[in-house]
Amino acid sequence: MKVLVVGSGGREFSIGLALSKDRAVSHLYFAPGNGATSMLGANVAYESYEALLAYVQQNGIDLTIVGPEQPLVEGIVDIFRAANATIFGPTAAAARLEGSKVYMKNFLAKYAIPTAAYIETDSIEKAYKFIDAMKSTPIVVKADGLCGGKGVIIAQSKDEAKRSVGEMLSGVAFGEAGKKVIVEEYLDGYELSMFAICDGKDYILLPAAQDHKRIGDGDTGPNTGGMGAYAPTPLVDETLYTKVKKRVIEPTLIGMQKEGAPFEGVLFIGVMVVAGEPIVLEYNVRFGDPECEILMPLMTTPASELFYKAATKSLDALQVTFSSQYAVGVVMASANYPYGNSQSAQIIVDEVHHEELAHNAHISYAGVSEVDGMLMATGGRVLVCVGLGDTIQQARDRAYLMAGQVHFAGKKMRTDIAYQALRIQ
Repeated sequence: MKVLVVGSGGREFSIGLALSKDRAVSHLYFAPGNGATSMLGANVAYESYEALLAYVQQNGIDLTIVGPEQPLVEGIVDIFRAANATIFGPTAAAARLEGSKVYMKNFLAKYAIPTAAYIETDSIEKAYKFIDAMKSTPIVVKADGLCGGKGVIIAQSKDEAKRSVGEMLSGVAFGEAGKKVIVEEYLDGYELSMFAICDGKDYILLPAAQDHKRIGDGDTGPNTGGMGAYAPTPLVDETLYTKVKKRVIEPTLIGMQKEGAPFEGVLFIGVMVVAGEPIVLEYNVRFGDPECEILMPLMTTPASELFYKAATKSLDALQVTFSSQYAVGVVMASANYPYGNSQSAQIIVDEVHHEELAHNAHISYAGVSEVDGMLMATGGRVLVCVGLGDTIQQARDRAYLMAGQVHFAGKKMRTDIAYQALRIQ
């Protein structure tokens, strides 16, 4: 099987890494890929989705997997399907679950899927009135459109919430993506990332993960795209999994069918668990990053089989299995992340001599480029060090040991990934 992965981040590298170990995959391509994906397959430059489709047809590529949200919202799946090319991901209509937070919140309300109380508006007066009526803080303010995972503000006061609303609606913060906003109540609980692979009707729920959004240890500082994650989390039991399936995933799939946009691809559910009850914070329509980096190595079912059957509406014929191990991923970011750009820096990875570490840890590369044979850190989040183990502690130790093998100027990382899980063990 020939497989193409669309995207250039750590998520796409991780999908590619799983496919590179898959005996069914004979050729692997990335569009456009990054400076490290060329170690796994061929990088393909493209100028339009139509041009990429032509490349797929000319090279007999059997399956295309779309990693990031932007191509999905822009309709790459619709273009490929119109030409009968097999592609994994939701249509543009289904991708509105992430492309518009207003659409998503209204969808949740329409189909009685539990979520926080909210208002969606483009009126600063209505937003202010809602904020003034709220009984407690913090208050959550969200930009409607795509913001690369950064369009959510947790305002600690009503004044801060109003300021955030004003900056979004004026276009100062997030440009056009913030011209309509969601203001909602803050939920006090613990947050989880849950992923369902869907084919429009059937689905497979992957092990629950927990992400670490803030830049600093102890969940301090501004939100980021994610500084680390682990899975599976002991914060979820079978009762909670069942609640998520029955109250969230199944009504979502039925609702999207009724909306005329059956959901196919990855449904990423941001869940806040409050007093044992799952409340939906948001939907995304692709794998999270860095959650993808830790979920891929836990799958024991061949990755090509999972993605292909989902893309061809035949998940009911697949039995997916997972490793009994845990995975922990530690993000290594550049010096100025998430405040601004950093100077590019050469990445040097020490040779791993310890056999246990070599077999139970690896690196997924994200913001990297290849320059004159050297791997350079050129993005905000540069790479993810992933450790596997029979316990969360063992997986975490291996992830940080691998992080110790990586060197580049200005590197930064959190030192407490998985602290919530370790605290309860």
